[in-house]
Amino acid sequence: MSRPDGAAGRLHADALRVLTAWEAPDAVQDEERREFLRHLAVHPDGLWRECAPGHITASTAVLDGTGTRVLLTLHRKLKAWLQLGGHCEPGDASLAAAALREATEESGIAGLRLRPEPIRLDRHAVPCHPGGSWHLDVQYVAFAPENARHAVSDESDALGWFPVDALPEPSDDIVRRLVERAAAQGLSSPTAERSEGDRPDGPHGYSG
Repeated sequence: MSRPDGAAGRLHADALRVLTAWEAPDAVQDEERREFLRHLAVHPDGLWRECAPGHITASTAVLDGTGTRVLLTLHRKLKAWLQLGGHCEPGDASLAAAALREATEESGIAGLRLRPEPIRLDRHAVPCHPGGSWHLDVQYVAFAPENARHAVSDESDALGWFPVDALPEPSDDIVRRLVERAAAQGLSSPTAERSEGDRPDGPHGYSG
């Protein structure tokens, strides 16, 4: 089975590195981690939306600086309040870069500070292909700058800040579990990998 090369190969290698090194918080999450690695071993194109059996995605719980509010998007197609995120693109240098790009594109907020390692994984069914597919979502947490102003993207009907313990409806358990895990990090002054302005490549590609 051929291996990805070039920029796509570098992202594939990063995904393998991240998922291999990640210390899951419990046995259920560790089995998810192993399943994601099996997926990449079987599907060299397993990072891309064209992979019909399923594909790796990257999403982010964007918190304010106090860690008490989360920014959610009212997804235009799904008509539900969701975290920010979507598909990987060949130009993404890493899974973390994909998560940051998506969060920046969908929030319109410059200077998001992304924590460098995932906080949880989630595999869920999606209508990406005829007959359905799966998102193998690698989930991060980021913190917005003080007094950040957001802007609604084409993927969204609305954006809003909500208390982490009072999420809006309609939503789902995927969002609730991610926000609960993000809030449990409990860092009002997070050490973060990078902001959008630190990346050499600007936002590009499809969001969602």
